[in-house]
Amino acid sequence: MPLIGYLDNGVRHIGEVRGDDVYPIGTVEAFYAGEVDTPAEDAAPIARAELTEAPFVPETSRVFCVGINYHSHAEESKRGAGQDLPKFPMIFGRWESTLVTTGTTVPVPANEGLDWEVELAFVMKDTVWMADKETARSHVLGYTAFNDISARKKQLATTQFTLGKNADRSGPIGPELYRPDEIGDVDDLTVTTTVNGEVMQNGNTRDLIFKIEDLIAYITDTVTMLPGDVVATGTPGGVGLGLTPPRYLGPGDVVEVEVESIGKLRNEIVEHS
Repeated sequence: MPLIGYLDNGVRHIGEVRGDDVYPIGTVEAFYAGEVDTPAEDAAPIARAELTEAPFVPETSRVFCVGINYHSHAEESKRGAGQDLPKFPMIFGRWESTLVTTGTTVPVPANEGLDWEVELAFVMKDTVWMADKETARSHVLGYTAFNDISARKKQLATTQFTLGKNADRSGPIGPELYRPDEIGDVDDLTVTTTVNGEVMQNGNTRDLIFKIEDLIAYITDTVTMLPGDVVATGTPGGVGLGLTPPRYLGPGDVVEVEVESIGKLRNEIVEHS
């Protein structure tokens, strides 16, 4: 059964989804510390509609994002910006505070438009240093969908991505987290984006340049990964920046990203207040 996060008295909890109900497991902190992993036998279900959902990772999580990791996106990046096929994974960071759930409104920064990026993401289940590729996937707790919404003007103004990739509420994640044995072949999943119902991206994880095990091995020879850390694996071609002329999200637009077998994130773009 998939997992979701939710707030209980302001504290982030995690639960197991069964139909329209959620069976509590415990706090997110206790879950990722390995203290609890399944609902208690006598756990009382809660109607999902009554919950305030929240990201299913700790507030201390690191979010590792991967740039130019689909062949189709590499091709459009080369056409638009002269970006060559990367020799190594292009890793940049997001702040966990940007993560939001489906249905959350996403504000446009001043003098900006926002770009969409559907991605398969995964969450780590344990502490990992110097992972080897053969066993790297055994460290994955589960898979989810992610929209790496980007403030392109800030992203492209310098060679550093940090501001452009950390606009307020710009990291929709979810809607659920599926354990590896619940979703089939993650190397063959369709990923799509629609804007106001129009299909903008339609890719497949077969097109990934660096696979899941490549990313874990590459990151963990420099940084120890921790339970609850997130890796967003990159986006296929079809981003707004790659269009002629470029097209960006503004107030009133609705962006939906979907990863096959996982689900859809729907977020409306609004004015920044």
